Amino acid sequence: MSRIFMRLIVVLCITLVCHRAMYAQDSLPVVHRFSLQDCISYAIAHELNLQSTKIDAQITAAKEKEVTGLALPRVTASGQFQDYLKLPTTLFPDFFSPAVYAILKKENLIPQDKPIPQAGLTPVQFGTQYNLNASVTASQTLFDPSVFVALQARQTILELAHKNTQRTERDLKVTVSKAYYNVWIARKQLQVVQDNIARLEKLLHDTRVMYQNGFAEKLDVDRLQVQINNLMAQQTEMQNMVTLSDQLLKFQMGMPLQDSLQLTDSLSFDDVKTDLLQEEDVDLHQRIDYQALQTQLRVNQYDLKRYQLAWLPNLSANASYGINAARTSFNFFDHDQPWFKTFYVGMNLSVPLFEGLQKKYRIDQAKLNVQKTQLQLQLLDQSMQLEWQQAKTNLSNYLLNVNSQEKNMQLAQEVYEQTIKKYEAGVGSTIEINNAEGDLQQAQLNYYTALYNAMLAKIDYLKAVGKL
Repeated sequence: MSRIFMRLIVVLCITLVCHRAMYAQDSLPVVHRFSLQDCISYAIAHELNLQSTKIDAQITAAKEKEVTGLALPRVTASGQFQDYLKLPTTLFPDFFSPAVYAILKKENLIPQDKPIPQAGLTPVQFGTQYNLNASVTASQTLFDPSVFVALQARQTILELAHKNTQRTERDLKVTVSKAYYNVWIARKQLQVVQDNIARLEKLLHDTRVMYQNGFAEKLDVDRLQVQINNLMAQQTEMQNMVTLSDQLLKFQMGMPLQDSLQLTDSLSFDDVKTDLLQEEDVDLHQRIDYQALQTQLRVNQYDLKRYQLAWLPNLSANASYGINAARTSFNFFDHDQPWFKTFYVGMNLSVPLFEGLQKKYRIDQAKLNVQKTQLQLQLLDQSMQLEWQQAKTNLSNYLLNVNSQEKNMQLAQEVYEQTIKKYEAGVGSTIEINNAEGDLQQAQLNYYTALYNAMLAKIDYLKAVGKL
């Protein structure tokens, strides 16, 4: 009995361990190693705002299919069954009695002094208790200006929905790219601080040894310790900045925040250098913003055309076929009983004459919408020209700044190395080292910041010329 009990305990423990292991495995965050292009592809597939825009495009496509149905025939079947538990009663004028009395009096069959009764109302029931009828009706639009214009505008509306999706996707690429490099610069700045801490800790160790051997002062050790403490505080701030930047990038991508994201792309001056500034044949009208607004203008023009043609008549054809039967008893399935058929074909013509000037005001509104969109196109054209010139100038300036900061960083590195050699030779001081280390750190931060700003300027330039 005890062996069986022990076996049950062992089996239960194994089951609990396996379940805990499986649960722990399911709860582990997913690790992603993404390049910038991987991040953009992930965002296009998962970012919620873009997915909503794609659904809007699908809704537009479904609505346009509904518009196509307006030009197709419409067929309706209907049926009606009535069981009169009590037949309707009609008051029928009693014109028989006065006529009969008049004839009888004329033939002297009744006394002449007897008055002829006035005509009254007699309740009479007409109809049958059971009635059944069924019909099929078909109609076809032959001429309807609003339907024809809607069919003409169908492709343009679908194109507008597609361009809106492309514009949202372009904006998402810009956002993800900037967020990606924002994470890169935050991590690079953190690495600079960590490298400086490592250098100073090594120098602090050497200085303590020199102090213990009488070749350095206690003040030198304290100064280095203060510098390291300041960098440790700065490192904490940088780590928090990296975490926030990482969370922002994952949010922009539509990635779960608990997932781990590792960036595989680096950034160098060669990545930022570009010959785009030498291009002279930049066609800003190829930008998706301008194309989308042009498509919106065509949609508004179709809308105006629809209201202008609303003064024309509408013509449609229709036909109906039906059968009906009336019975005093429920014998509709008796083939010997008669069924009555009805069939007709016809045409409907509707000519609008006056609708309280509503059509006129709709036309006025549509004309104003067209004029407004034309003005927006002119304004957008001017804005794109200005944006292009600003982006071109910014990119050029940032490229020059990167080149200058790179040289300055190399010079600061050389100064720091020479200062260390002087200190080790006994002709330098910790103050010089602290100053050189601070200058080197600032030069490194300035370089990477300039590199980051240049990449953002390049992204803005590509967006401005419609090549992102």
